[in-house]
Amino acid sequence: MEHRHTHTHTHQCGHTHQQSDEHCEHTHEHCDSACSTRSHSGHASCGCAHEHECHEHDHCHEEAQGCGCGCCHSHGSSSHMVLRIVLTVLSFAAIRILEYSGLLAFTAEYTFVAVLLYAIPYLIIGYDILWIAVKNILRGDFFDENFLMSVATIGAMILGEYIEAAAVMLFYQVGEALQGYAVRRSKKSITALMDIRPDYANIEKDGELVQTAPDLLKAGDLIVVKPGEKIPLDGIIVEGESSLNTAALTGESLPRDVYTGDAVLSGSVNLRGLLKIRVTKEFGESTVSKILEMVEHAAEKKAKTETFITRFARIYTPIVVFSAVFLAVLPPLFFAGDWAVWVQRALIFLVISCPCALVISVPLGFFAGIGCASKHGILIKGGNYLEALAQVKTAVFDKTGTLTRGVFTVTAVHADTINEEQLLELTAIAERYSNHPISLSIKAEYRKRTGQNVESGAFEKRVTNVNEIAGRGISAVVDGKKICAGNSRFMDEINAKWRNCSRFGTIVHVAVDGFYAGHIVITDEPKPNAAEAVRQLKKAGVEKTVMLTGDSKAAGDYIASQLNIDEVYADLLPAGKVEIVEKLLTKPLNRKKSGTAQKTAASGTLAFAGDGINDAPVLALADIGIAMGAMGSDAAIEAADVVLMDDDPAKLPLSMRIARRSIRIIRQNIVFALGIKITVMVLGAFGIANMWTAVFADTGVALLAVLNSMRALKIRH
Repeated sequence: MEHRHTHTHTHQCGHTHQQSDEHCEHTHEHCDSACSTRSHSGHASCGCAHEHECHEHDHCHEEAQGCGCGCCHSHGSSSHMVLRIVLTVLSFAAIRILEYSGLLAFTAEYTFVAVLLYAIPYLIIGYDILWIAVKNILRGDFFDENFLMSVATIGAMILGEYIEAAAVMLFYQVGEALQGYAVRRSKKSITALMDIRPDYANIEKDGELVQTAPDLLKAGDLIVVKPGEKIPLDGIIVEGESSLNTAALTGESLPRDVYTGDAVLSGSVNLRGLLKIRVTKEFGESTVSKILEMVEHAAEKKAKTETFITRFARIYTPIVVFSAVFLAVLPPLFFAGDWAVWVQRALIFLVISCPCALVISVPLGFFAGIGCASKHGILIKGGNYLEALAQVKTAVFDKTGTLTRGVFTVTAVHADTINEEQLLELTAIAERYSNHPISLSIKAEYRKRTGQNVESGAFEKRVTNVNEIAGRGISAVVDGKKICAGNSRFMDEINAKWRNCSRFGTIVHVAVDGFYAGHIVITDEPKPNAAEAVRQLKKAGVEKTVMLTGDSKAAGDYIASQLNIDEVYADLLPAGKVEIVEKLLTKPLNRKKSGTAQKTAASGTLAFAGDGINDAPVLALADIGIAMGAMGSDAAIEAADVVLMDDDPAKLPLSMRIARRSIRIIRQNIVFALGIKITVMVLGAFGIANMWTAVFADTGVALLAVLNSMRALKIRH
């Protein structure tokens, strides 16, 4: 991707993007070949927005795998390649017509005219491969398929096999062109996300709407979104109501109705009403920007299988080159073999040995799996995480917002030293600035009972010294009184003697000036698909399910019984969740990313799913961190390896099925490609396989492997 910009800012990951005043315009080179030119400035069409210096070495497998898209395997634009193929075929036809007409009779002998004539189609179709091979040799890089194809076909020309030499180049390029088409098909699911990038934002000036670049706006600015337009920045609706198409974010086509006061995400499409939105996040921190950043970086993180293939190609290619040399030299020298016969067999051996099928189909299989997941609203940040997802044996969940709705309802207010109305009012005002689901439910209950909104300006001066304490609660000064609202641990810390409640739910204890004043009972219900998600995970081979919660043991046990969770750990602070996950990682069932845990023979990965800011350390610690993207905090999404854009727990087993199917297809490709190649190489060495068989063993096998990889793009829900 080529960025033409005048403003520079750096994302949290340290990746610097330069953005312009021209509507943050990103120039994508969406050529017909899907970044298949030999000297390309980026991989726009595969979502890899990074400049790769392939040094015009298009068959540089390391570079191809570096972005995981296989772009470096194509040859020029598709229209240019079609023209070359047509010219080659016409040249062949013209030469054959001359031969059959009797005007030329040189096919049985080596002549200068024959070489010149057959060199025409040979160079038309293969000049780029020859040129790259020469440049690579000058750089000291001998062992790649350009070198193999060049040596094999030049040798065939020297031996008088003119048609075979040109045909090998022709079919190789046809196969590469078809592979390029398959690669482009596999990228569509991910590159479709690039369409969510907003082109402009409407702001009102002097009674008129003016289009401006989204990256120039700041939090607090007011934007206007007309029907049919994309929402350019995250914000809250201050006027209007509408339906939003969030398919690009969540993978779900069902429109979402929104009203005044609702939070909306950038990248959604406004379907009907005019909306006025107060911006809450600048462009660099908006949902659409983070999604695009995830997509751009997704292919950078290679799986172990991809890394193995890279190492394998480095060792494999020199071995087959030297084997071909021995095959050509040893039989004539020591066994009185015919030089022409054994050199021909060695050349056929070289053509067969090209590792194209492996170095293209394996990264493509991972890329297709990531693309399939993105179509269903699952963002997987790299091939290594896709591979780890396929091996999950322990699934750990945060409770609130992950397995439960996270939409709390106040079911009881029990006051001790003050009346219920005062208790609810003081607590709601203390929670005025908090966006925690429990805080929102308390404020909503106060608004429901009194008709007053504590977030309005009338309440601003009534509350000061607000301090939200993760895992405990909140403290604030309301009307000169010190209000502490939170769990029992918080009450113990301030020495307020609290009392328990027989009602089921989350208990928010409240102390006023250090004395216990009562408590508020709040309930949360499991998400509709949570129980089925847990069942499907176990069906998929997950051996243990664990739930972590800062809530009471009673509340945790109730949800766990509803969902058939194996283990529950309750009353946890953020540090407590980290400790539990560390213990689970050290058990024989699991392996840890780093540290002292030992990997066992029967190892499996541990996945943790969470959504809150206090889940970020656990998401980073787990083998696979899965964040709920729609309701999840920015910190959780940043720390996670996988993001579920619609917060649906049913996407957890779906992501595992996609990962396992992708890995299964990739392994099929490896076995298929190696099996066919080794078989045909042996046949070629004994003179059973000819040059045409060699073409199939190279290009044909590569194409079949690519087509097999494309199956990873589709999976049933």
